[in-house]
Amino acid sequence: MAELVNKRVVVGVTGGIAAYKSADLVRRLREAGAEVRVVMTAAATRFITPLTMQALSGQTVHQHLLDTAAENAMGHIELARWADVIVVAPASANMMAKLANGLADDLLSTLCLASRAPLFLAPAMNHVMWGQASTQANRRLLEERGVRMLGPAEGDQACGETGPGRMVEPAEIAAALAGLFVGGALQGARVIISAGPTREALDPVRFLSNRSSGKMGYALAQAAAEAGARVTLVSGPVALPCPPRVERIMVESAAEMQEAVMALSPADIFIAAAAVADYSVADPATHKIKKREGGLDLRLERAPDIVAAVAASSPRPFTVGFAAETESLEENARAKLAGKGLDMVAANWVGRAGQGFDSDDNALTVVWQVGIRELPLASKSAIARQLIEIIAERYHAQHST
Repeated sequence: MAELVNKRVVVGVTGGIAAYKSADLVRRLREAGAEVRVVMTAAATRFITPLTMQALSGQTVHQHLLDTAAENAMGHIELARWADVIVVAPASANMMAKLANGLADDLLSTLCLASRAPLFLAPAMNHVMWGQASTQANRRLLEERGVRMLGPAEGDQACGETGPGRMVEPAEIAAALAGLFVGGALQGARVIISAGPTREALDPVRFLSNRSSGKMGYALAQAAAEAGARVTLVSGPVALPCPPRVERIMVESAAEMQEAVMALSPADIFIAAAAVADYSVADPATHKIKKREGGLDLRLERAPDIVAAVAASSPRPFTVGFAAETESLEENARAKLAGKGLDMVAANWVGRAGQGFDSDDNALTVVWQVGIRELPLASKSAIARQLIEIIAERYHAQHST
């Protein structure tokens, strides 16, 4: 189930004898490559120990809503944001009733209410409880709100009776979760993205750089990971956290960035979103340059052209360049496309209020050999998702011929 690789799954466990199956579910999810966090209700800990679930998940089990230590690290809001999907298995009649009515009196119910991640429930209870009008009303209400029900299955129950109410098998639950992620536009593709500025040393305390914040490149890394790609981000010095499910390599100079990128090659796709210096200082001073009368002459030399080097490499990835322009946007983008042998160029205006460097918003003109697409001003995260869709479309078109 490659679809679960690097996916973040919260497994909620409620009270019931079927809780023993949750251990197998966690094991299967980990084996499929998912990251798993387990949340247990107080009743669940009477059937299976948190220590067991911790050993299987490799992570501390979350149990308490008002936990000072947890709030300092990953409280219910952080955990709700962390999850790509939440599955409650087993889901008791009590938990279904809570969720149907918006009650949040423990960590698991609060987490489900606080998250926008898809929610799966695997009900498990006595067949009479399952058949009760109240339980069925809760089921219908939850399904109407988009909650996905897995089961219950029918068969022998712990009470000695037979009927619907058995929790479906862990393999079936894992397969259902994997199905949620089928069809990622870049599923399984290996993507390298460069981001941020470079710094070219003048002396041990000074450098030449630019105003790039790295926000666009980091947004692209997150969008590519969401599309199912295995992403490595080669970043210049920025004050941004690494996106989830992304491997990051920090560098400083253009030469270091080129070395890191070329060492990672070959890849399926390379996106050169970094604002790499065009020039570096030919002979950086080994000691701090002291202020003195008159001017200061610096001899600059061409810095490495990373995107051109990648485009000329063999095997060659689908190569996307960026162009930050103050004039003749499309003309300059197409000149870069042809001159460096790229597959695509994403060009944006700089020096305009509300977009480009330092801004949270951007607009792009995306060009390739026989096409152009305009991405109007929007948040960089939204623009990144749109650009990844275009890259995936052109990448697959190129590889289907």
